[in-house]
Amino acid sequence: MTVVNLNKFRKAKARSDKKAQADQNAVKFGRTKAQKILEETQAEKNCRDLDGKERE
Repeated sequence: MTVVNLNKFRKAKARSDKKAQADQNAVKFGRTKAQKILEETQAEKNCRDLDGKERE
């Protein structure tokens, strides 16, 4: 029989529960690949437009 520190056990369980919830939220609220590509292309276009306006 082994002795278990209940405080450590409780805290470890709470950490694992938080990690599981964070993983679920990342899947639920994360951006899709298409959204990331769209934002990247929009940022590049904005940069090009700004460079064009500076040269006028």
